Amino acid sequence: MIRVLIVDDHPIVRRGFASLLASEADLEVCGEAGDGTSALALLESAAPDVALVDVSLGGTSGLDLLKELKERAPKLAVLVVSMHDELLYADRSLRAGAAGYVQKDEASEAIVRAIRTVAGGGMYVSEAVSNYLVQRWAMNGASRDDSPLAGLSDRELHVLELMGRGLGTRAIAEQLHISVKTVESYRARLKEKMNLRSGTELVRFAVRWAEK
Repeated sequence: MIRVLIVDDHPIVRRGFASLLASEADLEVCGEAGDGTSALALLESAAPDVALVDVSLGGTSGLDLLKELKERAPKLAVLVVSMHDELLYADRSLRAGAAGYVQKDEASEAIVRAIRTVAGGGMYVSEAVSNYLVQRWAMNGASRDDSPLAGLSDRELHVLELMGRGLGTRAIAEQLHISVKTVESYRARLKEKMNLRSGTELVRFAVRWAEK
C-alpha cells in the first residue's frame, strides 16, 4: 500500500485528489494539509511514502515546503502539482528535490501513474518537461526560455504570486515573516528584472499571470 499525504490549500482540490486515490486499491490517503505548517506537523504521524504538494500554498511556498520535507524525510518522494507553466516550475521543483511534477489539469490516470512511479523510486515528468530538460542539458544548463519569469529567484516568484492573489506589501510581509522594507526591495527587483516601469504595471502583470 502506497501512503500519500495531500498538501493543497484548496479543500475542494484535496477532496478531489482523495476521491481519486480512494478508487485505487494500492493507494491510501494517510493525511491532508492545507499549508506547510500542517504538512510538517503530520509528517511523522502520517508516515507517507509520497507527498503530493501544490507549488502554490498561499503564505507558504510549495518549493520551500518541498525543501523542508526532504530535509526532514530524505526518503520521502515528493510529487509537485501546479496549475502554472510546467516549464517554469518543473525545473525549480526537480532541482529542489522533487521526484516528479504534474499539472492539476492532467488526466487522472497520469496523476495516479506519477504517484506509483515516484513511490517506486522513479521520476515522473511530462514529455514537454522531459524535452525541455534534455535541451538544457545539451546547452550545459543554459535556458532557452525567453520569459522574464525564468530569471526570477524562487522567493521573487513567490512574492509575484502573492501580489497576483491581491496581497499588498504589508500583507506579504506578514505572510512571509519578513519586513515591509524587504518586500519593497523584492518589488523593486521584480520591476527591474521584468522591465516594468511602475508598481501599477507590476501588479497588473502579477494579477494576469496568477489568473492563468
